Amino acid sequence: MTQIKPDTTGNENLFLLVQLRWLAVVGQVLTILIVAGWYRIPLPLLEMASVLVFLVTLNVVSLWRYQRSDSVNNAELFFEMLLDVAALTMQLHLSGGAHNPFIALYLLQVSLAAVLLETWSAWTLAVAAGAGFIWLTQSFRPLAIPDEADYTLFGIYIQGAFICFALTASLLVLFITRINRNLRARDAHLADLRQKSAEEDLIVRMGLLTSGAAHELGTPLATLSVILSDWKRMPQFRGDPELADELGEMQAQLSRCKAIVSGILMSSGEARGEGMVRTTAAAFFDELVAEWRISRSPKVLDYTCDLPPDLPFISDPALKQVIFNVFDNALEASPLWVGVAVRGEGDQLVITVRDAGPGFAAEILETFGKPYRSTKNRTGGGLGLFLVVNVVRKLGGSVEAVNGAAGARVTITLPMQALSHGGEDGP
Repeated sequence: MTQIKPDTTGNENLFLLVQLRWLAVVGQVLTILIVAGWYRIPLPLLEMASVLVFLVTLNVVSLWRYQRSDSVNNAELFFEMLLDVAALTMQLHLSGGAHNPFIALYLLQVSLAAVLLETWSAWTLAVAAGAGFIWLTQSFRPLAIPDEADYTLFGIYIQGAFICFALTASLLVLFITRINRNLRARDAHLADLRQKSAEEDLIVRMGLLTSGAAHELGTPLATLSVILSDWKRMPQFRGDPELADELGEMQAQLSRCKAIVSGILMSSGEARGEGMVRTTAAAFFDELVAEWRISRSPKVLDYTCDLPPDLPFISDPALKQVIFNVFDNALEASPLWVGVAVRGEGDQLVITVRDAGPGFAAEILETFGKPYRSTKNRTGGGLGLFLVVNVVRKLGGSVEAVNGAAGARVTITLPMQALSHGGEDGP
């Protein structure tokens, strides 16, 4: 199965709300201490402390939610912000109502809602904040200035209004900048998903065309096989050793073509029970390398396999074909030497293919695995590596290509569990 990274934008935005709520708690504590201690204005400390305990509890629950989930939806963010508005309303009700200069903090909540929430949620929160404002004009606990105070309520209001303005402006710049960064990350994630979907659509189309071509090739190949069998029984061919050898070679190549067609049909899902075979990882790679050595005849093939002899493995023709493709590319770049190493790293299986060629061009490394990206001047160039990357990705693995001091190295990493159990399609 394709490993798709979940969209964590909502989760990151929830974490931003948690951070903002901690700042709100600290700010309210400092404000209460200054007003009650410095200005000696009596406040209902028990009730205000209860609101602070509620905010701390909400933050603890939100942190638990953040750590336990990769996806927080709009409804959850809306509910949390609605609770923040309710807590702010209660604190304002206990400290002067609409006459409290910190009532402008409603605008901070509405601004964040406009960025974080869906349209209906943002409007609902704005209406809730407006309703809270209207309620605070009618229901509030007035602030009582001590008789011996050398300041006026208006003077305190101006100071509080300036502090509220500076605090709101700073928090808006800080948090909206971070929210926009999260939104850009989400957009990049969605673009990546769309790119993968387009690539997989291309693979499906290629698979359908290939499967159809394999079906069409079956009849003429069978006809040629019958004709060759008839020719081998004819006296004029049996009496000529040279012609008999050539007929044998033709029959062998024809059998190879039929095997390739059968492999295509197995890989596309037909004859699935015959295509997927239970074996061991070491046996699979030993047989794969031996078959490739016979069919391609490389000058030198340096092969090592460091795997447990009894490690279970599902032999899949599609995986075999993509590994052949990597081998072929290495041989084309380096006809005199190809190195293959297979090893296990924890729960991962790592296949490393090296060559002594000129290495990958810089533009190929930048777009590695994209279709039709190739320096080979031939039709369909670049599709081989494209199929390699996508088949491996569907198995939950990855492909990495780098240039070394001499030649290139392609590393295929596959999860052992997917290869030993065969996934959902396994026999």
